[in-house]
Amino acid sequence: MKVEQISIFIENKSGRLAEVSRVLGDSGINIRALSLADTSDFGILRLIVDQTDKAKTFLKEHGFTVNKTEVVAVEVPDRPKGLCGILEILDAHKINVEYMYAYVERSNSNAIIIFRFDQVEAAIKVLTANDVVVLKGERIYTL
Repeated sequence: MKVEQISIFIENKSGRLAEVSRVLGDSGINIRALSLADTSDFGILRLIVDQTDKAKTFLKEHGFTVNKTEVVAVEVPDRPKGLCGILEILDAHKINVEYMYAYVERSNSNAIIIFRFDQVEAAIKVLTANDVVVLKGERIYTL
């Protein structure tokens, strides 16, 4: 139930984000979700794509520093306190959210949020035990 994500370290300057997008597009890779965090000189671009290993290979060939990590995609009720309910479950089990970002698609009446946890396996176990829908990577890559 984990989702593969690639993280790309890019200089915080004009054109670098476009270059990543161009490399992926020229390679026939589709971006499914993204998050960009920056500092003054560098940024971390986190992507979920439809072909993770191919994206990693092509980006490295074009000189980018790329890492692959595992994240978790969770259906979150799209209503007030929907996210809060899930965060309270995690808090009760002392599982920390390192970062998260929303997915562009909706699943049924729920939103999809991508989480990075400090304890991935424990988080999946706790969430599923509490009837929270954790999505498989194959589903996210094809939405």
